[in-house]
Amino acid sequence: VLEAYKQGLRPALGYELNPWLLCLANYRAWKAGYHGKVSFLKEDLWQVNLSNCHNVIVFLAPSVKPPLATKLLAELPDDARVVAGRFPFPCWTPSSTLGQGLEQVWAYDMKEVRREAQ
Repeated sequence: VLEAYKQGLRPALGYELNPWLLCLANYRAWKAGYHGKVSFLKEDLWQVNLSNCHNVIVFLAPSVKPPLATKLLAELPDDARVVAGRFPFPCWTPSSTLGQGLEQVWAYDMKEVRREAQ
């Protein structure tokens, strides 16, 4: 979320259920000077409507990716971009990748993901 904000993506908003990770995220935002500029909410990602999101960054275990892919396909607009850290979406072809190993990320354009799915 902090990097998204640094790159000009607004609003920069994160969802986290774990209260310890939520506190850590808020602390890191404060320490970096972004308190009040980025937000972290204690929300269940599965319950949040993502239809107004155009940039989604996820850092989740591989087992969560297939059901999340279904949710993202159903809710995100065509012009949305999804960036996955550490683990790619197994059935999607990325439009670009960056980094290697544990630092690798995969970017997916929803319009292309939908086109491949058809």
